[in-house]
Amino acid sequence: MLVLVVNCGSSSLKYQVRELEPGADGGTVLTSGLIENIGSSRIQDHTQALELLAGRLGTELDGRTVDAAGHRVVHGGERFSAPVLATPEIIRDIERLVPLAPLHNPAAVLGLRAVQKTWPQLPQVCVFDTAFHRTMPEHVWRYAVPERFYEHWGIRRYGFHGTSHDWVTGQAADFLGIPRERFRAVVAHLGNGASVTAIRDGRSYDTSMGYTPLAGLVMGTRTGDLDPSVVTAVLRRDPEMTPERLDAVLNKESGLRAVAGDHDMRAVQEAAERGDERAELALEMAAYRLAKYVGGYHVAVEGAQALVFTAGIGENAAPFRKRVCDRLGALGVRLDDDANAARARGTRRISAPGSALEVLVVPTDEEQAIAAATAALVAG
Repeated sequence: MLVLVVNCGSSSLKYQVRELEPGADGGTVLTSGLIENIGSSRIQDHTQALELLAGRLGTELDGRTVDAAGHRVVHGGERFSAPVLATPEIIRDIERLVPLAPLHNPAAVLGLRAVQKTWPQLPQVCVFDTAFHRTMPEHVWRYAVPERFYEHWGIRRYGFHGTSHDWVTGQAADFLGIPRERFRAVVAHLGNGASVTAIRDGRSYDTSMGYTPLAGLVMGTRTGDLDPSVVTAVLRRDPEMTPERLDAVLNKESGLRAVAGDHDMRAVQEAAERGDERAELALEMAAYRLAKYVGGYHVAVEGAQALVFTAGIGENAAPFRKRVCDRLGALGVRLDDDANAARARGTRRISAPGSALEVLVVPTDEEQAIAAATAALVAG
């Protein structure tokens, strides 16, 4: 089976085609690419982008055709707790969730409709970032706000990066030889967007992101956890500040960028090594926040067996991993500095002998997870 994995942004379309054998996890990548500048004079909309993609695939796949398409959808709300086959009704339901993810779900809807128009008979599967976190108990996902906030507007904690957290959890449990249903861990998905999840019995028990991806860790351009009164104070004191403008500030102009002047962890690390005090402060803030979450989630899962780093920063920023683990001595975490610094591919152990928690680096592969879920659903 050939599965086209689609990840739509508002002005871009990232794609990958995988060939899967029956029972395979994620298959072999046959081709991948990115179409940018959607909405410009060259590529007017996502439908035109899909037409361009169809032409590319005809060449890149030597005339073979795809059998199904899998879409990453950021927000499934309470409606979706597992991957689903896309129908017109399902697409409308995803569109109704746009207020919960105004930066992400509209692009997913455009991608779904564009594929539907380009390949009308092609089965499509929606894989939701939020679905993995639907196992959180109510006392974890509830906010202590008036009931109408939840009943009328769906205001609760949802969590994100679920496809990655789910995939990495399975890979880590397999690596350690622990049955997934007995696996307890803290998984840190660290990229420009970052979240950490408490894994209890192989499932999400708690996670740092909340109603939106803004909550939790200090990120590249997002604040992470913030006293809500900061929002009301700024709106009262700055007559030119609107809710829309403040939302942009908190999501796109904060985090590492606000403190260190750059959202790229590599640049911030290099600046800190040159003695830049603001860069050092930014790294300390980010590491401290993550270490706090690790400690709290260690308690939440009643004793984690592993701490797992994944995604761009988690997989590649050895100095930041060390900075975090050095704060976890009270948990008995001991890092093998040579293993941590080594450049290696694949899942690997970076904890020292005698560490109370296994510390792993596990490469994430959301496309592989989406392809596997799509193939399983389409195959029935």
